[in-house]
This record gives sequence, structure tokens and C-alpha cells, in this order.
Amino acid sequence: MAESTFSFEILTPEHSFFSGEIEALTFTSTDGEWTVLKDHAPMIVVLSPGVVKIKQNGVWKSAVNSEGYMEVGPHRTILFAQTCEWPEDVDRSRAERAERRAREALRQSHSQAEFRANQAMLARAMARLRNSRQR
Repeated sequence: MAESTFSFEILTPEHSFFSGEIEALTFTSTDGEWTVLKDHAPMIVVLSPGVVKIKQNGVWKSAVNSEGYMEVGPHRTILFAQTCEWPEDVDRSRAERAERRAREALRQSHSQAEFRANQAMLARAMARLRNSRQR
């Protein structure tokens, strides 16, 4: 099976979140949903907060990612995100508080830049809630 896999890594400012040989990768960008397989054309893409789905050894698993970008290269693919976490690790009450704060901040935005930053904060909180698992 090694011939149908490619190297993939998820990096955050704090640590290497994931590293391994995978068969496929699906993620959401500002242009929509993408899937990457071995030998995908090289590209750099901006990530939207959402879920990155990783197929490894025939099994799909998902992680919740914040904004970032991804570099798809000829030999490996690297996803850079501010945060990334497994759905079971999402603290739902914290994410709910973050969503409330983001909605209020968005409502009180005074500039375009502030509005965009607050939109990103809200999108991140909503992605965490939407893709978390109840504990």
C-alpha cells in the first residue's frame, strides 16, 4: 500500500499535531472543499476553520482546525494552522463561551479589520462546536 500513500504533517505554533503516511486528505478552504491524493498537483491553499479528514490505513479520522494554510508538494503535504484538535478533545463549554464572545464582538465591530477578525473568531468557535463530540 505504500505506493498509494504520501507524507502529511499538521503543524501548529505549539507542536507537530500529526505526522504520517496517509492515503487521502479532505479539508475546507476559502474556495470550498478539497481532497488531496498521492501525486496531487502542487499548490498552496488558504484554510477555513473546519475539519480536516485524514484517511490512514483505510480508516478516516477527523480533526478540527482553525484558519491557516496548506502546502501540497511533490513529496509531502504540510498543513499549518493556528490550532488543531481531535473532536473528543474539544471543551464544549469553553467553545460555547467563545462563540458567545465572538458574536458579541462581531456585533460591536467598529472597522472592517475588526469585523473580519471577529468573523474568523466566530467561524473557529462554530467549527469547534459543530465537530466536537459530546463527552
